[in-house]
Amino acid sequence: MLYLWLKALHIIAMVCWFAGLFYLPRLFVYHAMSSDAASHERFCIMERKLYRGIMMPSMIATLALGIWLLTLNPGYYFSQGWMHAKLTLVVALVIYHHLCGAQLKRFARGENSRSHVFYRWFNEAPVLALLGIVILVVVRPF
Repeated sequence: MLYLWLKALHIIAMVCWFAGLFYLPRLFVYHAMSSDAASHERFCIMERKLYRGIMMPSMIATLALGIWLLTLNPGYYFSQGWMHAKLTLVVALVIYHHLCGAQLKRFARGENSRSHVFYRWFNEAPVLALLGIVILVVVRPF
């Protein structure tokens, strides 16, 4: 029963994390398109609250619960190729998460040098990771 509760909480935390991973770069798109000081300040507040209040706690919960799940049967999970691929994608997502945090700080300092088009493309990375992770966990192709 513990396994099922951990799995459910892991999925809930992951959904919350992905909500932020999808939304923050979308805010960057609109922030990059804004030109007035009021919009800049509003976007900075929204981005900071999303990152610190939702994304960071959700990422930590996702990772902690995932590690806990792994410890319940490490011999099985670490012998599976799909798990290694999934963990690789999770590491890439953690890096992406921190890249978002660094970009948030650049916007706050008024140092953004990228266009809204860049952020539209940047926003697609977590979609690809999510597709890969879900397919790996459900289909377990190897």
